[in-house]
Amino acid sequence: MGRHRHPEVSMHTYSLADYMEPIYAGKNWQAVADLMLSSANKLAASGADFLICPDNTIHHALELVVPKSPLPWLHIVEEVAKVAKESGFRKLTVTGTKYTMEGTVYPQKLKAAAIEYLMPEAEERARIDEIIMDELVNGIFTPQSRAYLQKVIGRMEHEGCDAVVLGCTEIPLIIDDRSSPLPTLDSTRILARAAIRKALE
Repeated sequence: MGRHRHPEVSMHTYSLADYMEPIYAGKNWQAVADLMLSSANKLAASGADFLICPDNTIHHALELVVPKSPLPWLHIVEEVAKVAKESGFRKLTVTGTKYTMEGTVYPQKLKAAAIEYLMPEAEERARIDEIIMDELVNGIFTPQSRAYLQKVIGRMEHEGCDAVVLGCTEIPLIIDDRSSPLPTLDSTRILARAAIRKALE
């Protein structure tokens, strides 16, 4: 686009608590979808051409959002799957909140892309969720938590995985290609790059 130029960017978000309260109260994805649609309408009014959501967890509500959305969306997992395919990865492990690791969004989209996947075990999922929600979102970064994630990812390598999805906005704050036993697919960064490409079309 030229020196110092980039696509126009508008952002709207409600408080994280507004999203998490209905999720904690019973996975009320319709309430989450209502928030996402409200943001979509605000962004459409501001002149946006398309929408992205960098939060993996609330993608569970996206199927409720899209039919009523004033604008098209890029899907974070579809973009991850594209990059995984292009990179030649065949079997992924997925990290993220427990809602991401135990939900249907990644399994459905990865299966549609003919990519195999494994999730961490139940105890690992619980600990990873604690690291994200109790530490990382609060700006707490510890060597112990990094080591735990490295241990889980290393175990998944022995299970035959050839890459790890960092399926959470915060995980890349303590794990990246330099510290991970497996190549990483940073879902937030992948989505951001896809958005730039889309904006430049």
